[in-house]
Amino acid sequence: MKLGAEPKKIAILGGLLAVALVVLYFNYFSSDDSSPAPRHRSANNDSLVKDWKPRLGFQNPEDRPDPATVDPTLRLDLLAKVQSVEAGPAGRNLFDFGQAPPPPPVAQAALPKVPKILVNQPVAVVQPPPPPGPPPPPKAPAMTFKYYGYKISALDGHKAAFLLDGEDILIAGENDTFKRRYRVVKIGVSSITIEDTQFKSMQTLPLQEMAS
Repeated sequence: MKLGAEPKKIAILGGLLAVALVVLYFNYFSSDDSSPAPRHRSANNDSLVKDWKPRLGFQNPEDRPDPATVDPTLRLDLLAKVQSVEAGPAGRNLFDFGQAPPPPPVAQAALPKVPKILVNQPVAVVQPPPPPGPPPPPKAPAMTFKYYGYKISALDGHKAAFLLDGEDILIAGENDTFKRRYRVVKIGVSSITIEDTQFKSMQTLPLQEMAS
């Protein structure tokens, strides 16, 4: 280490060491009379709370160090050891009273989700289904009669049809009513028209061929 290369650092270090020795001397050898007088308290609090008063240096005189034993030699080897330590990465300067850095950004997933509030939204009005209409009128059942032919009276020319209802043979002329609900409307050569008076409907039955 070259002492002549850094005289300013050595001078500053020597001055700091001298100031430290002076402060140490006054701390160790200052009289206890300079301590502030205790604060008076009420008689009720004397038994509960003890006065606290700061003290500088040692309380007992025998504990004070001897100034003759203090070595004022400047330890250049320790100074060189301190200077050889590499400084760490630059951080915040404690003496720079600038604006504080902004806080780190918060992840979007960490933020609570705020529910959306819909204002003045149209409300869908559900229309009730229309009432059911009247049921359709019942249909007349299909007629099971079989038309096999007719005859014409020689006296007045009145026609009479032959109908088969299962095993029963029915004979009815035009405008005649049979089985209390059926009326023969028209007797033709190849068909017959019968009205169901209960349902007010008419059906046409074809002429059935006779088995040979």
